[in-house]
Amino acid sequence: MREEPREGPWLDDDAGRLIRPYTVSNGRTKPSAQFDLLTLVMATGDRPQSYLGPDHSHVLGLCGGPVSVAEIAAQISQPAVVTKVLLSDLVDCGAITSRAPTRAPLGPNPNDRDLLEAVLDGLRKRL
Repeated sequence: MREEPREGPWLDDDAGRLIRPYTVSNGRTKPSAQFDLLTLVMATGDRPQSYLGPDHSHVLGLCGGPVSVAEIAAQISQPAVVTKVLLSDLVDCGAITSRAPTRAPLGPNPNDRDLLEAVLDGLRKRL
């Protein structure tokens, strides 16, 4: 007896995902927008003017608050490149916005002469 699919019609317990990743992205491997795995995306509230497909709708539904590209890829069980293509389609139609991750400052300038001299002085005192 066949069991019902786990997460909708596109997943099957025995076979896994029934739709191949290249089909989801229409064979595209290059997103039109720039993303890395930590890029944050969020829905703008604007709906796409044209129908994009069930995968786009699923991704858009996950973008209610700021969420990373990596998190979305994990949620939809797709490779990062496929996720980036879907997200870039949504950016292109104005349905989502993206923001590069903020990088924490690395601390003092490692080339600061005063800092380097203080380290050198400290090392000399230990000898």
